[in-house]
Amino acid sequence: MNEQSNGDVDSARASFPLLTDVEVRVLGCLIEKSMTTPEHYPLSINALTNACNQKSSRDPVVSYDEDTVVSALDDLREKHLASLVREAHSRVGKYRFTLEQVVKLDPRELSVLCVLMLRGPQTCGELRTRTERMCGFDSIDEVEKVLQTLATGLPFPLAVKLQRERGRKEGRYAHLLEGVVPEMSEPPTIVETEAMLPSDDRISDLERRLEQTQSELADLRKAFEELRKQFE
Repeated sequence: MNEQSNGDVDSARASFPLLTDVEVRVLGCLIEKSMTTPEHYPLSINALTNACNQKSSRDPVVSYDEDTVVSALDDLREKHLASLVREAHSRVGKYRFTLEQVVKLDPRELSVLCVLMLRGPQTCGELRTRTERMCGFDSIDEVEKVLQTLATGLPFPLAVKLQRERGRKEGRYAHLLEGVVPEMSEPPTIVETEAMLPSDDRISDLERRLEQTQSELADLRKAFEELRKQFE
């Protein structure tokens, strides 16, 4: 891995255009379909809109109309990240991604970045499972190596490791195509919710449980004494 100066990294990052959330979804779908269903790629506007609005393998789930997708495609074309393809046997124009014109990624790097774009921040284990249809990994370590490359080994960072959240055993990674980490739509886990309760509430709950236990113990003692007297 070649070391780069901060100036080189900043210059390379400046040459890569930041994307909106809609552009990320559209670009991610183009990448995904090129790898999972190459026989149906490039994509028409209708097919791309349906891909963006899938209820599976998407986070968050969206409901874009075709005008929204077309507008995002126009912006991606201006940023040299997508292009229109005219096929001789079809009257319908189709679209393909051209990310490789801006940054070179191998299939593994591309598949991991794609899943981050379509499903938000994820752990190495989640990424290994969710990239199977695009590019298989033999181990979680292999996924982590790719993530390290995306975070530090390219001309500029395309991914970042997030701080481990309270209640989670593993840290998550997120893409940086929007310049900032996208907000996660996943609700807090039960562990996180309990940890955020005010301390006074927790103390009151413990006191209530203690009183209940003491009451039950007193009832048991009383029942035991009555039973013992029957055998005296």
